[in-house]
Amino acid sequence: METVTVSSKFQITILSTVRESLKISPGDKLRVICYGNHIELVPERPIEEFRGILSGKLTNTNIEREDDRL
Repeated sequence: METVTVSSKFQITILSTVRESLKISPGDKLRVICYGNHIELVPERPIEEFRGILSGKLTNTNIEREDDRL
C-alpha cells in the first residue's frame, strides 16, 4: 500500500503504478465516493467500453417468461 500527501491546494497525485493499471489518462474523470472515513476514486468509463461484456454469460439459464405461464 502506497501513501500520497495532500497539497496545500488539497490536491493529490495518483501514483504511476495505479494510473497504468487502471489506464487513467489526463482529462479522464473519476467519480468520488465518500462513506464513513473512506474516500474511493472510481474511473468513469464510456458505456461503449462495456459492450459485449456479458456475451455468452446467460446462455444456460432457465428463465420463465410471464407470457409463457399463461
